[in-house]
Parts: sequence; structure tokens; C-alpha cells
Amino acid sequence: LDQLTKNIAEASLLLHKAVAVFPGFNLTLMYNKGAAFSFLSDADGWQRPFFVILSTAISIFLFFWLKQISNDKEQKDNQLLQMAISLILGGAIGNLIDRALYGQVTDFIQVYYSSYYFPAFNIADSAITLGAGLLILDMFLQVKTQEGK
Repeated sequence: LDQLTKNIAEASLLLHKAVAVFPGFNLTLMYNKGAAFSFLSDADGWQRPFFVILSTAISIFLFFWLKQISNDKEQKDNQLLQMAISLILGGAIGNLIDRALYGQVTDFIQVYYSSYYFPAFNIADSAITLGAGLLILDMFLQVKTQEGK
């Protein structure tokens, strides 16, 4: 889904030309050489190999964590945790593909309020953010479950 939406954005949007969808939401093609939400995008170029290696390492870790959970009797039924890790893993791989092949990530979702524009992002960033939120929720639910025992 991430790669498909990036391809559609590149085929149908002009670089830095906003297409208003509704107030507070634009589609705007941008390229990001940094991390999520344009972090380190102005660095001198060292960030490409750094983020490729980091993303690869994180993806491998998440894959094996997910595999370990599916083999763990106590956690294999924890669908929230599996969904959280899967979203983060999918998002990491989506941006890793861009970064490894093109040296930059394609962003096209732009959210704003009044004159404040949040950094542009993509479906992979959304999956990572949603997955991180679900991971935090799962941790809170696990603490509550442990307190109830």
C-alpha cells in the first residue's frame, strides 16, 4: 500500500504544489532525505547509509520479535501487540525501500492548521506512528493485567 500510494503521488502530483483535499489536508509531493517527519533532512548525506543500516537492523529485530511472539504460549494470542509490531515493521520496510533505492523517502500527505504546517509524511510513517501508539497501549494494558493478578 505504501509503495503504491507513493507511486500514485509521483505520477499525479507536481513537486511542492499542494492539492487541497479539504481544509487542513493537502496532497503535496515532497522528498525527504532524513528520517520521519523530515528529521535530519538537511544533513550532508551521511544519513542515507546510516538510516538504511538502522532501518534494516530495526526491521530484522521486529521480524524476529514477531516470530518469537507467535511461538510464545502466553503472547501468541496478543493480537494488539502483533498488530503494533506488524505496522511498525511494514512502515519501516516501506521507507527502507525508498531510502535504499532512491536515497530519499517520498512524502505526500500534508496536514496543517491555520498557518502551521506539520511536516509532510506518507503511509509508512502513518503505519509506524499508529503501530507505536498501539505498542504503548499494549504496554498499558499489560500493566493493568499484571496489577489485576
